[in-house]
Amino acid sequence: MTTQSRILELRALLEQANFAYYVDTMPTMADSEYDGLLVELVCLEKKHPEFFDVNSPSQRVGGEPISGFETVQHVLPMQSIDNTYTLADLVLWHEKLGSKIACTCDPKIDGVAISLRYENGILVSGVTRGDGERGDDVTAQVKTIRSIPLKLRGEIPEVLEIRGEIFMPNTSFNEINARRELEGEQLFANARNATAGTLKSLDPKTVAKRKLAFLAHGKGEVKWNDCPATWSGFVEKIQTLGIP
Repeated sequence: MTTQSRILELRALLEQANFAYYVDTMPTMADSEYDGLLVELVCLEKKHPEFFDVNSPSQRVGGEPISGFETVQHVLPMQSIDNTYTLADLVLWHEKLGSKIACTCDPKIDGVAISLRYENGILVSGVTRGDGERGDDVTAQVKTIRSIPLKLRGEIPEVLEIRGEIFMPNTSFNEINARRELEGEQLFANARNATAGTLKSLDPKTVAKRKLAFLAHGKGEVKWNDCPATWSGFVEKIQTLGIP
């Protein structure tokens, strides 16, 4: 097997492992095996820069620190959601919608809202909600999150903006606070604060180490001939592309 073939094989194996873990939720590879393959890929790409690919799984380890965040305009505004505290309020809201509008119920994850933009299957930007009209470009940071695909698989839309939540799983939160306590650092108050602080770190390597995760809960601009009309159909469709 040539070096180039091995590099391509390693990339495919790691991408498939990410899909199995984050989309199918059926891991096919132990963490130690995944880490071993990733180390091999990083070493081969370092020795053979002619085979560099910006969308390689190796790029998730994080690049050099950046000087600051650029504020960019959302193509479509990122809306926020309302709170309700009683069943009666929820019923009243539903009645106002009318019988012709169907609803779905999804769990609410407390993290940081993000808009991921894919063009021809490639992740080109990750932007925070900000004020709904403009947000911070954190593309370098989101590219280190393993549950966010760097490129889509299967039937590729021309443009696909996925809105979702970046969050810190409880296991990661507990590990980080335990380490910070040992090192005499101030503990994070909760997982959401830890997520926000991590995502706004100017050093992508810090983000990569903290094992953030992503879950889709909406969409922005979409140019896709076969885009499903319902939210449940849309979720099923984007999961085939590798988006959790």
